[in-house]
Amino acid sequence: MAEQKSQPLILIAGAGIGGLSTALALHAAGYTDIHIFEASSHLTTLGVGINVQPSAVLILRNLGLLPRLHDIGVETKELNFYSRHGNSILSEPRGVGAGYTIPQFSIHRGEFQMLLLDAVKERVGADRVHLGHAFMGYTQDEQSITANFARRNSEEPVEIPSMSGSILIAADGINSTARRLLYPNEGPPRFSGRILWRGCIEREPYLTGASMIWAGHANQKFIAYPISGCSARRGKSLVNWIAELRVRDENDPDLTPPPADWTKTVPKEKFAGPFSEWTCGGLQMKDLIDSTEKVFEFPMCDRDPVEQWSFGRLTLLGDAAHAMYPIGSNGATQAIIDAETLAKCLVEKPTDLPGALKAYQDMRLPPTAQIVMANRANGPDHVLQLAHERAPDGFENVYDIIPKEELEGIGAAYKAIAGFERDAVNQKAKDTESLPERFGV
Repeated sequence: MAEQKSQPLILIAGAGIGGLSTALALHAAGYTDIHIFEASSHLTTLGVGINVQPSAVLILRNLGLLPRLHDIGVETKELNFYSRHGNSILSEPRGVGAGYTIPQFSIHRGEFQMLLLDAVKERVGADRVHLGHAFMGYTQDEQSITANFARRNSEEPVEIPSMSGSILIAADGINSTARRLLYPNEGPPRFSGRILWRGCIEREPYLTGASMIWAGHANQKFIAYPISGCSARRGKSLVNWIAELRVRDENDPDLTPPPADWTKTVPKEKFAGPFSEWTCGGLQMKDLIDSTEKVFEFPMCDRDPVEQWSFGRLTLLGDAAHAMYPIGSNGATQAIIDAETLAKCLVEKPTDLPGALKAYQDMRLPPTAQIVMANRANGPDHVLQLAHERAPDGFENVYDIIPKEELEGIGAAYKAIAGFERDAVNQKAKDTESLPERFGV
């Protein structure tokens, strides 16, 4: 627990999942002098579905947030992989169904962000969340760091043009200003050559009512899963779906992402045709697409791992540190693990804050770099590509084309890289089972 009599002032740039989780982890560790600065003037429930793995849900449980997650999310029961012909490749239980004592959640990203924001306002203080403050730069010396802020796309002055603190945590996303200042020659995010089109539609439940579907192959994929606890309690499923297509040749040296605005809807004609005949897991992809009112476009990007996140009193966190492809349900999960790790390092080195930031970096940079590269190789989705390459016209029994051991080994290897091996998560859950009591849970 941090010493109350000598509280460091902690600055966080970014009120996304990473920044808000960090504020909550720091507060739980005893730090109370925390300010969060967010570029957006308004935070709303915009966004699409995400998954939070048991390793991160455990951290949220220990922060007293599990009842709220149950209220808004869907406890994921299974993950099913299919070929583009609808042939079953692999079906595996998830979360509690897979023997974890902690669930996995499929959840609406915007609602999840609001859950975290509400908890931050309750615990840290609503007056500590500063919207409309875009992080622009910083200066630091041996005693403190000063962050500078401005309004984005507005001439109106900000309420707090600058603030000095003990450390600055940059959780400002894949287009991080802090990272650009640290690595000025890096350039824009690295485009995969593939684009994701995403939408949500409420409908009748399919399969278990809490099933995830992954279908296709590396260059053409369709994903669907329900994300709303509210819909489930009404006997419905709010299905989040993703249509993915390669739009740029794999050998094209241009890795610059195409311009996109994820807040604006796009016409379905841009992508729907190649999925018109697909049926997997009882879902007809054409019906899902046709029934959805609004579709949004996301170029699939990541960034190359860097050798350093922490520079004196500044460190990177979440997508600012390790932006990765949305494969393996890992983006939000890794940001939450970052948050817990950073808080622990600060508690362990309360009189050496730069040393604590370096210790956090040394613990988190290597495994996240591995995940970035594993996701470029399709991570657990590699089973889709194997089936496509070995039986492009379909198959009856997947074991005729992929031996059982090979198939199961792909998922097991990824779980080890990503840090959500079942036994390790369950042991940690047992060791920390009293922690939610701090929050009356």
